[in-house]
Amino acid sequence: MRLLLLAVLRPHTGNAVTAQRVRAHLEAAGHVCVLKDAFDFGSPSEIANLILAENCEAALALHLYRAGRLLQGHRIPFGIIFGGTDVNEDAKQKEKNTVMGRVLEEARFAVAFTESMKEMAQVQWVDPVFTREVKAKVKRAAGVRLIGEMPQGDLHAAVKNCFAVVNSSVSEGMSAAILEAMDLEVPVLARNIPGNAAVVRHEVTGLLFSTPQEFVHLAKRLVSDPALEKEIVTNGKAYVRMYHSWQVERDTYQQLIRKLEGSSED
Repeated sequence: MRLLLLAVLRPHTGNAVTAQRVRAHLEAAGHVCVLKDAFDFGSPSEIANLILAENCEAALALHLYRAGRLLQGHRIPFGIIFGGTDVNEDAKQKEKNTVMGRVLEEARFAVAFTESMKEMAQVQWVDPVFTREVKAKVKRAAGVRLIGEMPQGDLHAAVKNCFAVVNSSVSEGMSAAILEAMDLEVPVLARNIPGNAAVVRHEVTGLLFSTPQEFVHLAKRLVSDPALEKEIVTNGKAYVRMYHSWQVERDTYQQLIRKLEGSSED
C-alpha cells in the first residue's frame, strides 16, 4: 500500500524522530511511505493535490491538530497518532478542540503512546464514531431515548421508574450502576463478563446474558415472571447491604489510613 505520513518534521524534535520510526516500521512491512512535513501545507486542498500526485491510498497523521486537520474531507482513509501537545495543549483551546473532534470523527483509528494520553483524549473526545452511530440508531428506534449526564439524584429517580437496568459493557471492573440498581430495587440484566459476574449471580441477584438472543429471551422472561422479578430484587438489595455497605467501606478506609499513620511514625 502507498501511504502518506504527515507530521511536523522540525529537526531534532520528538515528532520528527517518531515519524522516522513509524516510517521505518511501515516500510519494513512492505509499504511505500511518503513522509511529508505538515508545515509545508496550508490547507486540505494542497494535501488533496499531493494525494493525487503521489497516488496515495491511505494516510497517517502524527499530531491530531497540526497534521490531522489537513486530512479532513479526502477520499482516502486515514488514522491519527497523538503527538502529545495536541492532547496536552491544543485541546485547551476551544477552536482547536472543536477541529480535532471533527478530525477524529473521520479517522479510522487513533494511537496513543501512553495510558495517560489515552485517558486524556477520552476525556476530551468521547468516541465520536460510536457516538454518532448510537445517536442515529436511537433516532430510528421507537420508544428509545438517549439521555445525557444528570445529577445522581435525578438519575436514581429515573432508574426507579424503569423496569430494569441493562449493563452491556464488554469490560468492567466493578459496575457502580449495577450496585446502584440493586440498592434501588430495580432488576439487573448484565452481560456475562468477569466484572459483572463477580457482582451478579445469575437468577439470584440478576440475570446474565452472553448474546443478543439470550438477552431478548431473559428480558421477556423477566417481564412475564413477577415471582422471578421479586426474588431478584430482594436478593440484590440484600447482597448490596451485606457486601457493599457504605458504612463498612468507610470504616475499612479509616482503618487503612490508620495503618499509614502508624507507618509514618516508625
